[in-house]
Amino acid sequence: MNLLAFETATEACSVAIWVDGQVRERFEIAPRRHTELALPWAEALLAEAGIKRAQLDAIAVGRGPGAFTGVRLAIGIAQGIALALNRPVIAVSSLAALALRANAPGRCLAAIDARMGEVYLGAFECDGDGARALAPEAVIKPELAQIPEGDGWHAVGTGFAAVDGALQLRLQGRLLGLDASALPHAGDVVRLAAQAFARGEGQAPERIEPAYLRNDVALTSAQQQALRKQASSTA
Repeated sequence: MNLLAFETATEACSVAIWVDGQVRERFEIAPRRHTELALPWAEALLAEAGIKRAQLDAIAVGRGPGAFTGVRLAIGIAQGIALALNRPVIAVSSLAALALRANAPGRCLAAIDARMGEVYLGAFECDGDGARALAPEAVIKPELAQIPEGDGWHAVGTGFAAVDGALQLRLQGRLLGLDASALPHAGDVVRLAAQAFARGEGQAPERIEPAYLRNDVALTSAQQQALRKQASSTA
């Protein structure tokens, strides 16, 4: 199985490739450079792995939630490559990918700073390279967040440092560990995507939808089409 993954939902830009169970990744905190880096990194990783685009079985993408333009960028690139190659796309929650950063089995809360006094929040049960959602993902003010009952949570993501650490303060005594600087990685997106692909969960590129969790529009239709064209033109 050969998969290529993109994750640009936050200030980090990340691209990864899965080749028969081996993962290669490039990751950098690079605000406003996602468009510049994503496709060249993909080509470099394919070259390092010694495979061509035509040998890819599917394209994986972090569907958000996160920055509107970043989420749309990754989806536009993934759709463009997948359409050019006639391959399926596997959309993965960026919060689920972030939950794997805890690197520990058990219950995990993943949170991304959503600005405007809010966080993107998801609760997951993690097991190896899997992350099962325990509740619907939400964008919410930390003081209003609905946290599943019980202690023993691992916590990851910039949402725990946002709003003066309000979410972290609410969970005092309920956490086994905390990493408030973690961001989603394409390496984790591709691990989740490999499991989904094995279950037959790939979708036609045009069916992939971003998970904004807010109702704002990220890019115009013309901008979205331009992203797809840029990705497919180099396939």
